[in-house]
Amino acid sequence: MIDFAGLQQQYNEIAEEIEKAIKRILRGGWYILGEELMRFEEEFSHYIGTGYGIGVNSGSDALLLAVKALGIGTGDEVLTVSHTFISTVDSIVRNSAQPVLVDIDPDTFCIDPAQIEEKITDRTKAIIPVHLYGHSADMKLIMNIANKYGLFVIEDACQAHGARYRGQRVGRTGDIGCFSFYPAKNLGAYGDGGIVVTDNVELAEKLKRLRNYGQARKHEHAFVGFNSRLDEIQAAVLRVKLRYLDQWNQKRRKIAAQYTELLSESDIITPTEKEYAEHVYHLYVIRCEQRNDLQQHLSQHGINTQVHYPVPVHKQKAYQDLGFDVQLPITERICNEILSLPMHPWLSDVDVETVIREVKLAT
Repeated sequence: MIDFAGLQQQYNEIAEEIEKAIKRILRGGWYILGEELMRFEEEFSHYIGTGYGIGVNSGSDALLLAVKALGIGTGDEVLTVSHTFISTVDSIVRNSAQPVLVDIDPDTFCIDPAQIEEKITDRTKAIIPVHLYGHSADMKLIMNIANKYGLFVIEDACQAHGARYRGQRVGRTGDIGCFSFYPAKNLGAYGDGGIVVTDNVELAEKLKRLRNYGQARKHEHAFVGFNSRLDEIQAAVLRVKLRYLDQWNQKRRKIAAQYTELLSESDIITPTEKEYAEHVYHLYVIRCEQRNDLQQHLSQHGINTQVHYPVPVHKQKAYQDLGFDVQLPITERICNEILSLPMHPWLSDVDVETVIREVKLAT
């Protein structure tokens, strides 16, 4: 059996450090908003290149609080994509704003900057580009548009820990960057977790209050907030894993290069890495017209695969019931063709060769 995400292999590699970190928290007896979280926030924001990091309880809440912190709400519009995990779009709706969905670039699957400007109205307040599968959106073009129209930019970097755009880590270019620490991410916790990063001190302070019931000091609530805090144990786990992130990302890139080379003479469409990007391959996503047959064949031969994402957000019942009626031809086409192959740093050369052999036999 070839595992999809390699979480057990990851734990085995760093088990001693992880257990030591968790025991340190348990023995200390402080579990919420303590020194461990503060240190992780500092270390992660330094890694990204921003001044501030605010740990929250999930990537979904990172996005939700980012939208709220910018004052976006009823009557406002926010541009984003439909080919993403649903939390991206949910963050807009849960703030009573209106998502405006833009089609994607067929090579990167990220928002197509050429289609953004035509969707902007006098109600548009922000753009949320998604750095999908570990590849950066084209932030220079997006920021040019945002600056032209006075729009906020929230980077959904929940799948792109350590990815670069023109040499800089994603998450630092826009007003706010949002990351998820779901266990299967390149940097994952042992449960849910997330963080918001920014260079804006006022936004950072507002986000700290929003995640903790709207209070700056205990029992003093300036506004209605949330219970959305990254706990001390998860922060300790993430501090250990952060030290390995670049090493693990380089292994992902090496495996991706092997996949791409071995599939170069096949009919499979392999992932693109644009000249401005350093892809970190959270997922290695191919395109195949016989996707379902291929996935079934691989499953029968002990190879775990997934589809990210088979149904775009605007086709989900929740959004159909909200009246979404938009045509996104590229998004809708690729959803029937994409397949995520096993991708994690503990795949061996034999694993990779086995996957490719079975892909070629099935196609």
